Amino acid sequence: MIARRWFRPTLVSLTIATCVAGLAGGPGRSNEAQAQTPSGAPTFLRIATGGVNGTYYPIGGTIANAISSPPGSRSCESGGSCGVPNLIAVAVSSDGSVANVRNIQTGAINSGFAQADVVFDAYHGTGAFTNFGPAEKLRVVASLYAERLQLVVRIDSDIKTMADLKGHRVSIDEPGSGTLLIARDLLAANNLAEGDLVVEYLKPGPAASKMLRNELDAFFIVAGVPTAAVEELVDGGHARIIRLEGLAVDDLLGRFRFLAEAPIPADTYKGQPEEIPTLGVVAQWVISSDVPEALVKAICLALWNDATRTLLDGGHPTGRQIQLSKALDGVAIPVHPGAEACYRELGVIDTVSITADPIVPN
Repeated sequence: MIARRWFRPTLVSLTIATCVAGLAGGPGRSNEAQAQTPSGAPTFLRIATGGVNGTYYPIGGTIANAISSPPGSRSCESGGSCGVPNLIAVAVSSDGSVANVRNIQTGAINSGFAQADVVFDAYHGTGAFTNFGPAEKLRVVASLYAERLQLVVRIDSDIKTMADLKGHRVSIDEPGSGTLLIARDLLAANNLAEGDLVVEYLKPGPAASKMLRNELDAFFIVAGVPTAAVEELVDGGHARIIRLEGLAVDDLLGRFRFLAEAPIPADTYKGQPEEIPTLGVVAQWVISSDVPEALVKAICLALWNDATRTLLDGGHPTGRQIQLSKALDGVAIPVHPGAEACYRELGVIDTVSITADPIVPN
């Protein structure tokens, strides 16, 4: 397997300008985040997310709402939308990270969310994308938040560790999802093959439903926390989350630099007084290089204005983790030129380069 690494962007000339004043002042320029689409006609943007029971979908809906300002809408100054004038953005459910980056490359969609490791592999045509070739049209708009790998098991199950999954009915998510890739890596690190389990390939929603009917013992999901499908099960007393730690996890952390320790904070779910150790990876918003630079700059500026901040803070809990100061975390492929211009205007960076030294995130 080709090792996938976590990168940070380096600067061709000066260092990242992350002074507190610059970051505090940038997002507040809500009026400056306005930029007309190329004509007065509506411009449409689809944001491919994931299953409706995951985190991508509600976050995508919030962002789509924030950056939209359909023709005829009231202006931001008049209490209307502070998005991009004439832009209509829509979040659509999809099969997840792998499917999203493939569909951006083929032109089936123009933007979507994906795990940082999937984005890196897709752009370079490595890992799960070896047979598909490089997805050269992929460009980054922003890194959004850390996703956690969650192994959810029935409350009355005898599963205590990864090793206990052997012989049980387990969903490792559907083909096209980033969860499936990490789940397979973790199984292999624990000397488990898919043939050792009674494997199903389900989205989190159907997996949760089957667990409620006692037709499934466990399922994996990589998502921001709390995750709706997991929350319903755990808070209802139907499931619990397994601790992911030990030598197998250490092995993955040592081999795949895009992964990091990312415990689920205490009290994320009902009856969870302590944090739960697990792995994490950054979720990124990627877009096609075919989308015009002026439009992407306007979208990026709208993403980081005060009105969007209010929507993110008041929506899904994961929205609060989306911060301008982390907008380029884990970026290892080209940033869209429009986004580069946006971040220079906001005082975050001077230039962006994909030439980077591998680092381990803090």
